[in-house]
Amino acid sequence: MPHIDNNIKLDFKDVLLRPKRSTLKSRSEVDLLRSFTFRNSHQKYSGIPIIAANMDTVGTFEMAKALCKHVAASSGTSPSDLEQLEKILEALPQVRYICLDVANGYSEHFVQFLRDVRKRFPDHTIMAGNVVTGEMVEELILSGADIIKVGIGPGSVCTTRKKTGVGYPQLSAVLECADAAHGLNGHIISDGGCSCPGDVAKAFGAGADFVMLGGMLAGHTESGGELIERGGKKYKLFYGMSSDVAMKKYAGGVAEYRASEGRAVEVPFRGAVGHTLRDLLGGLRSTCTYVGAAKLKELSRRTTFIRVTPQGPPLFGAGD
Repeated sequence: MPHIDNNIKLDFKDVLLRPKRSTLKSRSEVDLLRSFTFRNSHQKYSGIPIIAANMDTVGTFEMAKALCKHVAASSGTSPSDLEQLEKILEALPQVRYICLDVANGYSEHFVQFLRDVRKRFPDHTIMAGNVVTGEMVEELILSGADIIKVGIGPGSVCTTRKKTGVGYPQLSAVLECADAAHGLNGHIISDGGCSCPGDVAKAFGAGADFVMLGGMLAGHTESGGELIERGGKKYKLFYGMSSDVAMKKYAGGVAEYRASEGRAVEVPFRGAVGHTLRDLLGGLRSTCTYVGAAKLKELSRRTTFIRVTPQGPPLFGAGD
């Protein structure tokens, strides 16, 4: 018999943060740095915990230079992927992070692959995902992962929910998965679903240790994808890694047994990513001042979400 979970699950658009009394005089007083010691690798991290998605139109070497602190070797779960991962990490010993990334982090094969990688690289910090429920977060952490990627279907160029009917509203996924991870001294990444700085603040408020961005970092000078000029305007291509475009590029096309679960879009060219990052971090600091959090670390403890109906400010035309 099918089971229905009647508990309401929420997305970023379904909530706002409630303002609280604050002693902060200016957003310049807010400290966005976080410091972590990872459960299984015992490696230490210190930085602003915002990560570019491991997509070839976002997670470029140029983007890595701009963000400085995120650099991980990303891998699938085939035997050839493991061979390639070993070659990369042998050639680049300074890369201390491994990202094991599959669309469905619930498979037994993935869990076993994670155990094998942990055995092979005992001192590397391993990110693993994607999942959206607490029990799977716990299993992955106990199998050797340090940081769990949370999100199935929230990305702007992901069509998994339309193609499969599978997914989980991202805010609730982060709330539940953060609670499970932190109980084991693990960490999570909120991966996908952020379309503005306010969404990033909500992800951190819900307990995310890191936030991974795709669409918000697409379309920049540092982003991948060729620059397209049409009608006097510039664009860059942005596509999901399960899209037709990506699979033609890396696998020769979409296999007969599967469907494309991503799409390709042309994003207006936005110049250097530094401008977008300043806007993002400025919004995040402002959030902290509204709720009285002097440090990003305090944001989740100072967060009360209020449920709202979908809304936005009124838009006025030039003639109004």
